[in-house]
Amino acid sequence: MTLIKSISGIRGTIGGKAGDTLNPLDIVKFTSAYATLIRKTTKVQSNKIVVGRDARISGEMVKNVVCGTLMGMGFDVVNIGLASTPTTEIAVTGEGACGGIILTASHNPRMWNALKLLNEKGEFLDKAQGEEVLRIAEAEDFEYADVDHLGKYIEDNSYDQKHIDMVLGLDLVDVEAVKAAKFKVAFDAVNSVGGIILPKLFEQLGVEYTGMFTEPTGDFQHNPEPLEKNLGDIKALMQKGGHDIGFVVDPDVDRLALFCEDGTMYGEEYTLVTVADYILQHTPGNTVSNLSSTRALRDVTNKYAGCQYTAAAVGEVNVVTKMRETNAVIGGEGNGGVIYPAAHSGRDALVGIALILTYLAKKQMKTSELRATYPPYFIAKNRIDLTADTNVDLILEKVKEMYKDEEVNDIDGVKIDFPDKWVHLRKSNTEPIIRVYSEASTMEAADEIGKKVMDVVYSLV
Repeated sequence: MTLIKSISGIRGTIGGKAGDTLNPLDIVKFTSAYATLIRKTTKVQSNKIVVGRDARISGEMVKNVVCGTLMGMGFDVVNIGLASTPTTEIAVTGEGACGGIILTASHNPRMWNALKLLNEKGEFLDKAQGEEVLRIAEAEDFEYADVDHLGKYIEDNSYDQKHIDMVLGLDLVDVEAVKAAKFKVAFDAVNSVGGIILPKLFEQLGVEYTGMFTEPTGDFQHNPEPLEKNLGDIKALMQKGGHDIGFVVDPDVDRLALFCEDGTMYGEEYTLVTVADYILQHTPGNTVSNLSSTRALRDVTNKYAGCQYTAAAVGEVNVVTKMRETNAVIGGEGNGGVIYPAAHSGRDALVGIALILTYLAKKQMKTSELRATYPPYFIAKNRIDLTADTNVDLILEKVKEMYKDEEVNDIDGVKIDFPDKWVHLRKSNTEPIIRVYSEASTMEAADEIGKKVMDVVYSLV
């Protein structure tokens, strides 16, 4: 069964039987449930819902089903076509729409697709709203419009440029400084919408670029998650020399990974750290990342007087909520997700690219030299496989008690902060496992402390 229903959206593999995969019947059901929630809760009077999609092979089919269903529910659909997740988010507010649906399975392989559900602010539904969508879908508690109240269909392909205009208009993006630096960059768009929008961004920044996998076919030429093990092609290109920096995005362009000029990977955890360092120099304030992100953001934040770092539960909506609570000026996730409220409250690789190029231009440093200015941390990722009847919550409570003399955070699983390292245990919502993330100043030390705590869990099981 590869249909995963969660508060953050519906995702699954294409094809198969109803109820088991992401197929037309289930797409109709969950789209109808979402439209029902929006009808009940929206304070916007426009009657519009925005739809954007990445370049997945299944995208055209899913788009047609979603748009037809929304029209059947009485909503006017604004289809912005092939578009990144952040582009779709800003289109919701740009249209004054009631909400939006992004058709993307993010970094999942080519056979997957998903419905990511947005509110009228262009932000992901919160937990209560997501649970209500699942309830409505399960009960099939929706009603379609009669023939006189069907929605209209509108196509608007202007939002890529509107997105770029917003990015280039940010106070801390210095287009002239970037142009003067005469950067040569490489980028990997993994055969999706990054291949459409990033060349436009680079051209308007006056940057010379070499693109890889830019044709938006959805037939990904490598595993689309932007991890070093999947990025041999751009790594080899960077090692040949001739480029100042390499950028890698995922299929929906909300995550950003970097390569140094010598072909070494910058580390996706340090995308946010670098952007935050630049932002805090000009607009001192608070920062937020999720519990599984590098401690380097806290260290960088503490360099600036009066600035405070706060950890949030894993998940973009949780990070955005915590950023609002703490009036954070920058935040995001360690997977390369940059959330800059001066732009909008969503992860945005274009924002990250423009700010990093500006910072490099002003610092007049090589990318590897900039990376060397940050504290070295390494994150190890492990998992503990359990049986379906294991009481994971009870195990985590016991772990928390055993480490009560350390700094412990339990807002999302259990994170144990030691003076020079940390371990985060978090149960999966979809399978009987505990994810174990650990960080230290070397990979060996990170793996060692992670496995030490894992041994504690095994003893409790």
